[in-house]
Amino acid sequence: MSKPLSDHDRKKQISVRGLAGVENVAELKQNFNRHLHFTLVKDRNVATRRDYYFALAHTVREHLIGRWIRTQQYYYEKDPKRVYYISLEFYMGRALQNTMVNLALENACDEAMYQLGLDMEELEDMEEDAGLGNGGLGRLAACFLDSMASLGLAAYGYGIRYEFGIFNQKIVNGWQVEEADDWLRFGNPWEKARPEYMRPVQFYGRTEHHPDGVKWVDTQVVLALPYDTPIPGYRNNVVNTMRLWSAKAPCDFNLKDFNVGGYIQAVLDRNLAENISRVLYPNDNFFEGKELRLKQEYFVVSATLQDIIRRFKVSKFGSREIARTDFSKLPDKVAIQLNDTHPAMAIPELMRVLVDEEKLGWDKAWDICIRTCAYTNHTVLPEALERWPVDLFAHLLPRHLEIVYEINRRHLEVIAAKFPGDHDRMRRMSLIEEGGQKRINMAHLCIVGSHAVNGVAQIHSDILKATIFKDFYEMEPNKFQNKTNGITPRRWLVMCNPGLAEVIAERIGEDYIRDLDQLQKLRKFVNDDAFIRDIAKVKQENKLKFAVHLEEHYKVKINPNSMFDIQVKRIHEYKRQLLNCLHIITYYNRESKCNRPPLIQIPQTWSFTQAAPGYHTAKMIIRLITAIGEVVNNDPVVGDRLKVIFLENYRMSLARISIPAADLSQQISTAGTEASGTGNMKFMLNGALTIGTMDGANVEMAEEAGEDNLFIFGMRVEDVDAMDVRGYHAQEYYNRLPELKQAIDQIAGGFFSPKQHDLFKEIVNMLMHHDRFKVFADYEDYIKCQEKVNALYKNPKEWTKKVIYNIAGCGKFSSDRTIAQYAREIWGMEPTLEKLPAPDDKP
Repeated sequence: MSKPLSDHDRKKQISVRGLAGVENVAELKQNFNRHLHFTLVKDRNVATRRDYYFALAHTVREHLIGRWIRTQQYYYEKDPKRVYYISLEFYMGRALQNTMVNLALENACDEAMYQLGLDMEELEDMEEDAGLGNGGLGRLAACFLDSMASLGLAAYGYGIRYEFGIFNQKIVNGWQVEEADDWLRFGNPWEKARPEYMRPVQFYGRTEHHPDGVKWVDTQVVLALPYDTPIPGYRNNVVNTMRLWSAKAPCDFNLKDFNVGGYIQAVLDRNLAENISRVLYPNDNFFEGKELRLKQEYFVVSATLQDIIRRFKVSKFGSREIARTDFSKLPDKVAIQLNDTHPAMAIPELMRVLVDEEKLGWDKAWDICIRTCAYTNHTVLPEALERWPVDLFAHLLPRHLEIVYEINRRHLEVIAAKFPGDHDRMRRMSLIEEGGQKRINMAHLCIVGSHAVNGVAQIHSDILKATIFKDFYEMEPNKFQNKTNGITPRRWLVMCNPGLAEVIAERIGEDYIRDLDQLQKLRKFVNDDAFIRDIAKVKQENKLKFAVHLEEHYKVKINPNSMFDIQVKRIHEYKRQLLNCLHIITYYNRESKCNRPPLIQIPQTWSFTQAAPGYHTAKMIIRLITAIGEVVNNDPVVGDRLKVIFLENYRMSLARISIPAADLSQQISTAGTEASGTGNMKFMLNGALTIGTMDGANVEMAEEAGEDNLFIFGMRVEDVDAMDVRGYHAQEYYNRLPELKQAIDQIAGGFFSPKQHDLFKEIVNMLMHHDRFKVFADYEDYIKCQEKVNALYKNPKEWTKKVIYNIAGCGKFSSDRTIAQYAREIWGMEPTLEKLPAPDDKP
């Protein structure tokens, strides 16, 4: 297989990746060599590729630092309202290329490295992925930080600096094996420790009630050490800050009374405190009520609120001696956005600070809290909603339990006054769930303590109002909003698909990178043969590059002319990888019948990616996918026409290769279960067509691109609701559909597991008897829709026309649009495209 044009060679022709000559190449080379000199270990004269990477990273970082300092000075002088985005996950990926693109440095750096005999792509590949998130939630947070900086908002991201991020996934003999993601083992050139802003965080203890207020005493203290990472906006000289907290034991931790043996144990026990920031919980859409997780959630909230209030008090331009003491102004200067319920402790913690420490009255403090906080919901799945046991709260955070109870008491009084005698409504809306083990419903706490509650796609927001939050919506309808998710076009087009970015720029200019709505202009090129050819050529180059990658890294040779059908989703029953598996088996059974020509005549490569959370069913689904691959990939009858691949250890760096190569994007969750999705937007922007249900953001994608330009199938939300009423009976579909029956019988009978015939009996049992997500109900329509896909794929010109319609409809799905709406409609802030002066410009 001949190698495709490398990104390095392509960059020489592409303007959109960075304006040539914006920085002095000779100066970059000089600075690079200076950093390389200090990077090299004293007793080593030969530099490694990692040394070169670190030297380049520090060279690029120099261009960030001045802008970073000037941005923070500007915020201090202007004293704008600031937004604090609190998230337990930030899936940032790699920083080097993103920084070069946003600072317009990439071409100059590329040329400097080329003149030094170095390969830019090899250096970029040396960077560790900052995988401090499980998937969509953390990746969205990363896109939002990019957009906040690009829109000139005074914004801060707050989270945890996990020592170990999302685990490294290996597939061994078809099974997922987890390995620790020691992403910091070589250091991180993009962060800066800020010990001067270290904050104490308290746990355990007890409360004392005095006439002058409540005191939380006898607590165990853990220190929160901040690490700051610069977040550059797109070519506007704005550099915001992501501050991640690392847990440290105080010097006197358990050392007050000790003998020699006790001293050793006390020092060892420091790890118990520092475990708080040790590892990211690898569960996505699944609530695990562990004490360590609650510690993490309170740890980030407590440290962040201390930082917010410190900054609020001192941000008064003109005199550092005068500090703000009037907290009624807090909502005018501070907006706190809770990314899902994980930071929900911000509400009782803010109340504790205002009431116990700042001595405000409850009513005034509560008004400030509500006007400051806002809550984004990301799921309707019951198993994902956080419900913390009251006993655990009482043990770990006794003062906060008292505050939650007081919030709930006053909340129930309001309900009783508005709906007198409706005790069932009070029970449903209570923050405390009675019956069995008492639990605190964190979503209810977020709704009650916030002035705005939003879902992340229109259909999701409507479902929230009609189902799980119906009672709250009826009581306060003005509190509920929608903010459809988006992605940053810088990372998810300019960086990962430079060929497509340039083809677009040739037709409509480069301004679309900052204003994605301009992609609508591409509609006038739908029938332009030259444009159609250019789009198809870029896709084929990306497929060839992906095929080379698979051959080099997975030892699987695939046909680059096959249709690349990719499902990039965390493994979960509701995302229905099993429906995709049943289609593959059906396709394979049709294709592998002997003594007849192939029925389908279109070669296909199916790819699945992303690690499973830590539960058994997800791992069994991965094992089924790999087992199907073992049979299909080695069947001489189908040859190279069909391939099934599970891409292990999916990271942002792998996404950059796989997403631009996709022909077909699988978005096939049961209608009403996917909150939004952002992978669907990334595939759409990069020229893949979508096969999907009317779920999440798929609905709005169909509106923007035209439903005829997507492959929509299956039940709608109302159909799913109706089936829930009358009952879903998998056996009926099994008996009625011969190809479905054949596929299930093959799975159950050991066709894909000849050495262990009952290996997948649990999956079959779940599909037949306990399937909440109704896979069989959509099977028939899904297979028919796939046949429509194949029919269109045989006509490359018509296929590419639909691709163009999809790309042209992507404008709505920029995270710039999403953040602009958050700013204006929730935070009370106004975005700006104004550039700040560069560091070397005169103020």
